[in-house]
Amino acid sequence: MARKRRGWGGDPPANDDEAAERIVAAAVNLIAETGSAITIADVAESLGVIRQTVYRYFPTADDLMRAAAIASVDGFLDRLAKHVSGMGDPADAMTEGVLFTLDAVATTPHLGIVLSAPSAAAGPSEVASPLAKDFGMRMVTRFDVDWASYGYDDAALRDLVEFTLRTMLSFFVAPNDPSRSRDELRTFLRRWLGGAIIAQRDPSRRDSRR
Repeated sequence: MARKRRGWGGDPPANDDEAAERIVAAAVNLIAETGSAITIADVAESLGVIRQTVYRYFPTADDLMRAAAIASVDGFLDRLAKHVSGMGDPADAMTEGVLFTLDAVATTPHLGIVLSAPSAAAGPSEVASPLAKDFGMRMVTRFDVDWASYGYDDAALRDLVEFTLRTMLSFFVAPNDPSRSRDELRTFLRRWLGGAIIAQRDPSRRDSRR
């Protein structure tokens, strides 16, 4: 009589790559179900394996949360690109991008993990982490904006991404006043965030203090 195979639902992965993919997929599913970060133990239990098996591929819960988040945001990027399609003005595109993202975080747990904190133990500084900045760059480079014509090289664009991420962090910490309408919030962001974006194009403004 054949020995019953334990773990992995009786279907062990063929190699390490498949094992890692299945662990990430399990984490993605659990995050979608719970709406928040989960633990190594949660993922191990869902797969029917011991925690050490998961640790072999992801040494910490943060590592696993990042992998799950990255695997889950491509669909969001597609929706965002479609939402801002045709917007060549960087201030308009970033304003709409921020509004769209703030709305999406409320309904897309994986996105919140990328932009706020990968685990419950992490601090809000994660919003400016390399992961968040790389995600931000993937966002803005998909906009229909000729960034170079507005004075943005790669370094300036990365600074803009960090500035925008820190702006969004303020809304995670202190959500928008419900008495302020969406159009009013759009006007607020367009005036201050948009104004800073457009100012990059005018060298006289950057040199005015000389």
